Amino acid sequence: MSDYGGGGDEDMRDFGDVEEYEDNLIEETNFEENYDANGPADADVDPNEAASKAQLNSTDYTDQNNIVASGDPTTGINTVKSVKSKKIATERRTTTPYMTKYERARVLGTRALQISMGAPVLVDVESETDPLQIALKELREKKIPLVVRRYLPDGFYEDWTCEELL
Repeated sequence: MSDYGGGGDEDMRDFGDVEEYEDNLIEETNFEENYDANGPADADVDPNEAASKAQLNSTDYTDQNNIVASGDPTTGINTVKSVKSKKIATERRTTTPYMTKYERARVLGTRALQISMGAPVLVDVESETDPLQIALKELREKKIPLVVRRYLPDGFYEDWTCEELL
């Protein structure tokens, strides 16, 4: 009895019959002729795409200024203003001063990774060895030295320090 509806065993193929599938195999000589060890030519790769893939494959979640990005930084990329002028002043910020669960997870994960890689701990650890527990304690005491960057739909962004967020 078959589980595949009205068909019987004739619907099932015996995958041990190699003769039927030999035309799908690639000869070793054809493989070597068409194989490019360096991957696609550099002219075919978009530099922005290559940088984006390199960023996705890296384990560095912060930039050189300890900024953790929140939201999509690529929105509003075709505007005339430069990146520096897209920062909204501290007194003109419009987003909520509450840390979202996604920002909290990103900040804790980033800080725990930094601690596990040997970054100085900013709180008294009291024989605690788990980097995530240490990061949680730093967050409770508002000692995490990271900045949350919130990208807005128009391409502008707001920077919030972890001390400012509740």
